[in-house]
Amino acid sequence: MNPEYGERYRELFEKHWWWRARSEVIIETLRRIKPPNGWGRILDVGCGDGLFFPRLREFGKVEGVEPFAELLNPANPDRSHIYVCPFDQDFQPGKQYSLILMLDVLEHLQDPVGALRHVHNLLQSDGTLLLTVPAFMALWTNHDVINHHFTRYTKARLHRTCTEARLRITKQRYLYHWTCPVKMVLGITERALHLPPKPARVPVEWINQMLYGLSRLEQKTVSRLPMPVGSSLLAICKLAASSQTG
Repeated sequence: MNPEYGERYRELFEKHWWWRARSEVIIETLRRIKPPNGWGRILDVGCGDGLFFPRLREFGKVEGVEPFAELLNPANPDRSHIYVCPFDQDFQPGKQYSLILMLDVLEHLQDPVGALRHVHNLLQSDGTLLLTVPAFMALWTNHDVINHHFTRYTKARLHRTCTEARLRITKQRYLYHWTCPVKMVLGITERALHLPPKPARVPVEWINQMLYGLSRLEQKTVSRLPMPVGSSLLAICKLAASSQTG
């Protein structure tokens, strides 16, 4: 992890237009798909300092796993609910979860299929996985470089990855459509001018609010249509039928 990103993590999560808009669309999605009695145990993979926990408590009892100890505040009242370790086969909490979230995590992993297979093992038979990933390699920018991404996904690539892990995607949708031409031009410019990567920052207030409003308007309108492109991809997954039957 980039050290400066780690220092700015809380500020970005709480204030940056992109993180705020992502949080809202995830909460709206969870409200639409939640079971009548909600979920029991929830696991937030790559949860950082548990900043999303307060919102997720609407749906069940929340735990998290985070590999970067420097993101955690020892005084955080949720600290005891966060496992500090990599999300791999050594992570054995001794329980299963009815909802697992992987919010912009998969792109950081060298073995995404292995991670999803571990999700498969930790998910209850009727459980749900909600994940988000960056979309389209054509939109690769220095943001991907500085955050140590291995890839960006399309619906087809994510479908293949989940299928290999015996997970069935029930819904996929691209998000942040308006950012696609912006990121494409930015990536071309960065490569042409050999610009060095720089950590993300919260824009000035009026720009930050304008971009948040634009993203939220888009999420409530065109994102509900089968849009073919977007700079982010959201997917809802269940265990494959063969897994549920044993």
